[in-house]
Amino acid sequence: MRRTALLTTLCHNSSWVIVCPKNQCPAHSRRFILGILRAGLILNICYCVSVPVLVAMPSTGVTVQGLGVPPNLGFACCDQGIEEMRALLNNQDVITDLKDLHAEVVIPILDFSPERAAAVHRLNQAGVPVIAGLLLPKEGYYFSADNEPAAALRFAAFDAWNRNQDLRWNGVGLDFEPNFAELATLRSHPWRLFTTLLWRAVDVQRMRRAKRAYSALIANMRAKGYFVQTYQLPILPLERRAHSSLLDRLLGTVDVRGDQEVLMLYTSYAPPPVGAAIIWKLGPDAQAIAIGVTDGDPRANPAVLDWSRFSRDLIVAGHFSHLIGVYDLEGCVRQSFLSRLKTMNWNQSVTIPADALRRADHRLLLLGLILLISSHFLYVVVVLIIALIAWRWRIHKMRRKLST
Repeated sequence: MRRTALLTTLCHNSSWVIVCPKNQCPAHSRRFILGILRAGLILNICYCVSVPVLVAMPSTGVTVQGLGVPPNLGFACCDQGIEEMRALLNNQDVITDLKDLHAEVVIPILDFSPERAAAVHRLNQAGVPVIAGLLLPKEGYYFSADNEPAAALRFAAFDAWNRNQDLRWNGVGLDFEPNFAELATLRSHPWRLFTTLLWRAVDVQRMRRAKRAYSALIANMRAKGYFVQTYQLPILPLERRAHSSLLDRLLGTVDVRGDQEVLMLYTSYAPPPVGAAIIWKLGPDAQAIAIGVTDGDPRANPAVLDWSRFSRDLIVAGHFSHLIGVYDLEGCVRQSFLSRLKTMNWNQSVTIPADALRRADHRLLLLGLILLISSHFLYVVVVLIIALIAWRWRIHKMRRKLST
């Protein structure tokens, strides 16, 4: 049965009064009206805040002073094949450097092979802490909103393999990233890409199911005694500030928490003028920070960090986090970073240029406004329609006055 309520708004002494039949306004009507008022307020805030912020961008750089003590370091490694992993972890100099740095290592669980178990045993015997980075080789590699059933099965298989091999772990890691292979395929079909993203943008239930499923999976992991790390993209703090899930819905990433959340602030992927400014701006929202990348072709994208930029990122990230992840160990070994880390001056200061801060502010402000408006999209549309109707009514009224 449909019930309708006629809402009459009266203005008296600059106050709005809402009159409903029998003086009873349905809860959904009140929420809708409050949503419209909130949307109007948000549009005002967007205008009043963004304009001054854009005008008053930083005119000077920021000097970040090192804390004087090294952070806890964690190195991701071994995603380039079994032979490369075996060669890396059989290198006694690498093991010695890891022990001297009191660093942990994240081993990706691409398979349950004897060779991977042997690599973990090698680190266990050397006293190097190990995190198991769970992955889905046949399901899009990373975890996302579309593969949570496979994630639960993968963890069950990992847990059985772990107990059978008698391995020791300091935790389990869940890396939430888009299905890049799927997005690359869709890029060659623009119409399919548009319709897919449009459907995802309005499919709120898909994200709710994924959050429930992954929250249950994390609870299961913790119940079995595992410390759970989650690795998240830099967009997450912006979504949380705006109370939005738009980018999660579009990309398939999932906002869930374990025992420790690691924000992946890879300056290699940031535009060159921005650099460490992205860490400075998003670092306050992070429990832990991962930096990178240190391996690859220096002429390719992402840009490989040299020692100058790598040490800079470490100092800036260390300002916010006692744990800093590094992607990846292979690159650090090739560039001889491990030995340099043992003698690094953690009291040094680095300067983030004003131009880098301005560029980071511009990008984050624009994305933040988009997310803020998207989280109240329906109400924003209603406010704009009401404003258009009011404007047209005023024009019509003025024309009538002129005609008389």
